[in-house]
Amino acid sequence: MFIAATIAVLITMALTLTRALMGPTLFDRLLAVNSFGTKTVMLIAVYGFMTGRPDFLDIALVYALINFLGTVAVLKFFEYDDPAAATYQEDDY
Repeated sequence: MFIAATIAVLITMALTLTRALMGPTLFDRLLAVNSFGTKTVMLIAVYGFMTGRPDFLDIALVYALINFLGTVAVLKFFEYDDPAAATYQEDDY
């Protein structure tokens, strides 16, 4: 059962990676990379259950936190033209 789950997660990771490479906008690509990180957390958790080591769940939780914080940081970076001036991109119109 865990092998089927692993194969399914790997297939969805491949599809998400293709979406990240072909996304028309920056936000589509960022969403795909965030989804890829979520699938990686799932893969780590399934691997931990397959090997009988529940310690991998702690690693998966830390990776999920880093994935979330990285996504927020990239969104904040692209929200502003100049982070020091704190002007939004849509204010330039």
